Amino acid sequence: MNIRLLLLLTITGLLSACSSAPTAPPAQPEAVLAEPTPAGQNEISGNLLGVPEGAVAEVALLTIGSNGLPFTTLGNIQLQGTGEALPFRVLFNPQAFAKGIRVELRGRANQSGKLILHMPKRVIDSPQSQSVGDLRMVPAP
Repeated sequence: MNIRLLLLLTITGLLSACSSAPTAPPAQPEAVLAEPTPAGQNEISGNLLGVPEGAVAEVALLTIGSNGLPFTTLGNIQLQGTGEALPFRVLFNPQAFAKGIRVELRGRANQSGKLILHMPKRVIDSPQSQSVGDLRMVPAP
């Protein structure tokens, strides 16, 4: 009986040790922003303001169809809200900018699976690397 109990406790201990994955260190947005832009890529950078701690924010560079809806994604990034300004950098291929195609930078934030904030759309006229500065998120309709 003692061997069974010892075996049961050993297996339980091993299973509990394996079930908890090591926690990853928090993302360091500043480190990502400091990296050089890869060859053949350009970037749109800035800061998202107003994203609460625990929310997931996404910023995307999109081509917009004639119906005003997103057509293709040129680049995007997801960030974890901290309650502070969130630096972002969206990489994209400048050759994907076709003449006459509308390109916009859009953003949104979700918390517990619910859309809580969005970023007013911003037209991007040039395929050059550029900073858009501080962009404030506003409550979603």
